[in-house]
Amino acid sequence: MSPTAAYVHIPFCHRRCFYCDFPVVVTGDRRHGGNHGPIAAYVALLCQEIRLTPALGSPLQTIFFGGGTPSLLTADQVAQILETLGAQFGLGAGLECSLEVDPKTFSLEQIRGYQQAGVNRFSLGVQAFQDQLLLACGRCHRREDIAAAFAMLQGAGVENWSLDLISGLPHQTLGQWQDSITQALALAPPHLSLYDLILEEPTVFGKRYQPGAAPMPSDEITAQMYRLGQQMLTAAGYDHYEVCNYAKPGFQCRHNRVYWQNHSYYGFGMGAASYLQGHRYSRPRHSQAYGQWVTDLGSGSTPVPWTSVPWTSVPWTSVPWTSSQNPDRETPGDTDLDGLLDTLMLGLRLREGVNLAELEMRFGARVVAVVNECVVPFGDRGWTQVAQDAAGQRWLRLTDPEGFLFSNQVLADLFAQLEQVWSKFGASLDPG
Repeated sequence: MSPTAAYVHIPFCHRRCFYCDFPVVVTGDRRHGGNHGPIAAYVALLCQEIRLTPALGSPLQTIFFGGGTPSLLTADQVAQILETLGAQFGLGAGLECSLEVDPKTFSLEQIRGYQQAGVNRFSLGVQAFQDQLLLACGRCHRREDIAAAFAMLQGAGVENWSLDLISGLPHQTLGQWQDSITQALALAPPHLSLYDLILEEPTVFGKRYQPGAAPMPSDEITAQMYRLGQQMLTAAGYDHYEVCNYAKPGFQCRHNRVYWQNHSYYGFGMGAASYLQGHRYSRPRHSQAYGQWVTDLGSGSTPVPWTSVPWTSVPWTSVPWTSSQNPDRETPGDTDLDGLLDTLMLGLRLREGVNLAELEMRFGARVVAVVNECVVPFGDRGWTQVAQDAAGQRWLRLTDPEGFLFSNQVLADLFAQLEQVWSKFGASLDPG
């Protein structure tokens, strides 16, 4: 499908949080886009990449500035990027433009400047309301900064904003988690994201701790945290529309739904990923390599990979991002099996799940029959269900909260079964 979404990666941070495995450039506590030359140079490089990227269709309907800490950019720098995107791809009416902001990194004047540039949705990275947990995570802000950040969003009249929290932190108790949710609800954000900490090997936390071992909360406690979050937020009127995301009516994140519905999107910036014409690509994760890649792209020595370039000859970092996360798989993610696994992995994250009629249209009735057979054991455990909507459409979905809670186990087992079936009967499952 024609891409109508763009992700823009801004890698700069005052410090690297102890759980972070994203492509990040540390600037120090006093640096920002107005006084740090490398940020201005990166913005120029980013705009050059955007101008060198062919437009593949319709105007953009969603843009998401992620990081890193995009609020280290000045309003003029954000405006420069948005103007470049508009000139290259066009900006649709009703554009959703999101920008991640961290407490203690922006002012009321900045927020107003971002709004004037075209940003109309903000994502506030709170993570926790307890100073000791924020300190233990390597975060720059404290509880008082959260209150100040909220006051600035209110002062600017921001209506569409989200607040992030993380569960399963080292030393975190169930009581602290409940307190964080309570304080978050008191601010009444239209959207809330509750993420469970994942220990990544290269991070400080990944080197210090083992999952489930003290001071990490046990698996039982983290499961209770998930259930508690679901109970408190749904009772407060939030729609649990995705595994980790809750929204008031009309405030779901349209950009993130592009990912979960497996639609095409552009990605720009260091380490950013794209999904274009059935292929997934990721740019170099380090600033020097990314800069050289953009330079080569401009000189023509690096071809744009979605202009009929064979997958095996793409000269930049290529990520198949198959659902099974098999590092030995060399296909680009557009084979029938890879497409099926991606569709299930992403679609089952959503409350509505996967439309079985659409699955059949794409992959064939025999594939849907195999999927239905594979999920029977999960249905018996109360983790999956097939439900019919008002229009008579049948949907395969995970139950809330138990199916969502055990989604990794469901998907791992389901994918193993499907790969086994595909290895034996792949040709006979072809929808043609």
